[in-house]
Amino acid sequence: MDVAETHRTRLLILGAGPAGYTAAIYAARAGLEPILVAGLQPGGQLTITTDVENFPGFATAVQGPWLMDQMRAQAEHVGTRIIQDVVTSVELAARPFRALGDSGDAYECSAMVIATGAQARWLGIPGEKELSGFGVSACATCDGFFFRGKEVAVIGGGNSAVEEALYLAGLASKVTLIHRRDSLRAERIMQERLFKHPKISIIWNTVVEEALATEGQFRALRALKLRDLLGGGHYELPVHGMFVAIGHDPATGLFRGQLKTDEDGYIVTEPGSARTSIPGVFAAGDVQDRIYRQAVTAAGSGCMAALDAEKWLAHIPDDAPSPAAYDSVSV
Repeated sequence: MDVAETHRTRLLILGAGPAGYTAAIYAARAGLEPILVAGLQPGGQLTITTDVENFPGFATAVQGPWLMDQMRAQAEHVGTRIIQDVVTSVELAARPFRALGDSGDAYECSAMVIATGAQARWLGIPGEKELSGFGVSACATCDGFFFRGKEVAVIGGGNSAVEEALYLAGLASKVTLIHRRDSLRAERIMQERLFKHPKISIIWNTVVEEALATEGQFRALRALKLRDLLGGGHYELPVHGMFVAIGHDPATGLFRGQLKTDEDGYIVTEPGSARTSIPGVFAAGDVQDRIYRQAVTAAGSGCMAALDAEKWLAHIPDDAPSPAAYDSVSV
């Protein structure tokens, strides 16, 4: 039977996506000897992404899981200690900050970087999960390039859905926006742009009930099974791509009530920094970015978090009793 341990470090990083790994690389190179707790999905959303063509440094597409493996290897190479565990609770009221893992191990740190990411909301329909990366996506900016000259559908009615539809209209031959209601929630000016676009059509009062695949060994999306909410009828819409745009959920449940978050649960950081409402706690990546949500922006904010943490730790002695005592420290 394994005995629970307490791991102590100057900097603890929660999350193993582009933000967490980049923070670890910068922190390790600065001599902070960080510990990174990988979490439930090491590698983040890129582990379910097939071809990645928009991450700088690669002339041809690379696989998302491979890219994450490379980031992990780089973080370990420069001195990061990576632990496979899932943090179930955190205590941020006093230093050292403390986190408890599902393994029973505890983690104590002088500073913390939160990079736990966010997850796209999905419809939960048959075929959606199986065809993820093969015609089904939750990110037009990431995957729209693969649907140039093809017909696609966008699911949703808010700003995100309208933005996705307008973006895809510059690539696809036709975009169909499918919404369960008879009006959109998006801002009026965005709706006007949508309605005027010659490549975009809208299907109102309709839900998607199934993502249908092609036959054969290499299956891909061929059509959507739709249900008319007013008439009750079912029919198929042939498309090559379905983009789900019904929102994201940041993985911030552990921190609510301790850190300042916005109305949707994203951690609030000071403009131009990774600093949160608690001195010594920093946030990076999709957990605090509700706008861009790209691997490269997550990596950039991970760099910011590590640099902010390094600067903060240089001003705070390791035996400092409480973060509240340092509210006035400017770094």
